[in-house]
Amino acid sequence: MSSQTDESRAVDKQEEHSPFIKALEWIGLDLKGPDKSSILQIVIYAMLVFVPAAFAAKLLGLSNLWLFFTSVPAIIPLAKILSHATEQLALRVGAGIGGLLSATFGNAVEMIIAFFALQAGLFDVVKSSIAGSIIGNVLFVLGLSFYLGGLGREEQTFNKKAAGISATQLTLAAMALVIPAAFVLTSPPNALSGELQEELSIGVSIILLVAYAAQMVFFLRTHKHLYAGEDDEAPEHAWSIKHSAGVLIGATVLVAIVADILVQGLEYLTETVGLSELFVGVIVVALVGSAAENVTAVIAALKDRVELSVNIVTGSSLQIALFVAPVLVLLGFFIGRPLDLFFNPFEVVAIFVTMLIVNAIIEDGRSNWFEGVQLLAGYAILAVAFFFHP
Repeated sequence: MSSQTDESRAVDKQEEHSPFIKALEWIGLDLKGPDKSSILQIVIYAMLVFVPAAFAAKLLGLSNLWLFFTSVPAIIPLAKILSHATEQLALRVGAGIGGLLSATFGNAVEMIIAFFALQAGLFDVVKSSIAGSIIGNVLFVLGLSFYLGGLGREEQTFNKKAAGISATQLTLAAMALVIPAAFVLTSPPNALSGELQEELSIGVSIILLVAYAAQMVFFLRTHKHLYAGEDDEAPEHAWSIKHSAGVLIGATVLVAIVADILVQGLEYLTETVGLSELFVGVIVVALVGSAAENVTAVIAALKDRVELSVNIVTGSSLQIALFVAPVLVLLGFFIGRPLDLFFNPFEVVAIFVTMLIVNAIIEDGRSNWFEGVQLLAGYAILAVAFFFHP
């Protein structure tokens, strides 16, 4: 008995000092703590093997096929690490600054991918990825969260007042996409010019950034009680500021490199497979870019914390619409790659319909698995339509 106990202690000690285990724990995979990582999280972290694979494919000059199929799974765990590092840093610096950091880095992956696509001149991919992120978050991620979280439960509840305010902001964001499209459709062809469209896009972008700033004040200061989480104090095992910042910077650099490879790999889908830039942006890029939020929201719902899922989904969508989109428009202006807010009419209709659905679903502050199915069905319908859209 004594020898077995000594042997088990030796194994535990070996695991404790294992460089591999330490490396995994350092980037957020907890294999020994009370909140052990789920199988889903372990699978996501295992996909880190594709990071060096993507680098190798790039250095060896392999085809776009290899660039795409190595960079897509590589960026998913990096997005998860970036998201986790942001959350840990937010725990240490306080709710106000932490919320601002979460808002800034929450959609860093989408921003980085879109920036490289913008530099590559893939304007349709950039705009459709913006639309796809909004549609995907609201219909796919929230639908999956409601469905999986509702299995085995009569219903789940969340703060309908906070969700309603976020839904109103999303409607404002949809309006910012509808108005430019309506402007083009109702203007005489000879009255439209590239300069006019650019000026209108910049003007709308500035207004959206002002609305985003007001939203941050509302969420983080004047009405932060509506969005407060269950834990106000940092957990005992929360990362230090130095640790969080180090992981955050490292993950951001790696995401930027892999995103550049991914954008090159997208040519495989558009040129070889023959998929439209519209479908690639709305479905592929949007889902890959929001992988971290997808996992976090679904896991929260499984733990019966559907209010957190709703906050993640609506918060991410608002960041995309009110912050990422206008920033990309302004960045495009300064780097000589002008991006406008004149979205494809079909994208505008899809976003408008999405807003109608989400407002109807969250108005009562309750969810169940069937409402999740309804949201997923809506996303599937739009995905099929975007696939066949010429």
